[in-house]
Amino acid sequence: MPVRVVLPADPLLGIEQQEVVARLWKRRQTETGWAYLVGLPSYRDREDGGVEAAEYRVWVRAPDHVRPVDGVDYDQVATERLEPSPQSAVREVLGERRPSGWVLAKVCEGRGPARGVLHAPDCEEAPQGAPLLDVEHALNAAEAPGTRLCTLCGCAQELTPLLSGFDHITDS
Repeated sequence: MPVRVVLPADPLLGIEQQEVVARLWKRRQTETGWAYLVGLPSYRDREDGGVEAAEYRVWVRAPDHVRPVDGVDYDQVATERLEPSPQSAVREVLGERRPSGWVLAKVCEGRGPARGVLHAPDCEEAPQGAPLLDVEHALNAAEAPGTRLCTLCGCAQELTPLLSGFDHITDS
């Protein structure tokens, strides 16, 4: 299949960007986009000192370096599609991940030790602008007397096994 390949400009030689028609052999979907295997017309030296027409094959990025030729149907080109990664399937099922970390909402109820509630940062009960705690600081805060873990956002379900050990998890 014919395809237009965009050749780079070379300011040192005074050559502007240009397009040449090449042959499209294959296309491959990658993590960063599409790559096309194209055959550029070229020449090569023969052993007898002559020159013959040849083809130089190279992978180029699409759409940066490749343009379609008007009226050409590319459905028959060998195409390697990237298999969905397990992470993508998990994200598709579970949705976007919540922000990592926890926040502590301080509750001042009279005298005595400070009380607080640990929340996930996206919990509707979480204080806005509170510092984000990593897991070590969140566990330290959770072990303090008077601190509870929010059940609304799942903080309790996430941190309790780390505090109590995973052996305390039951089928109930």
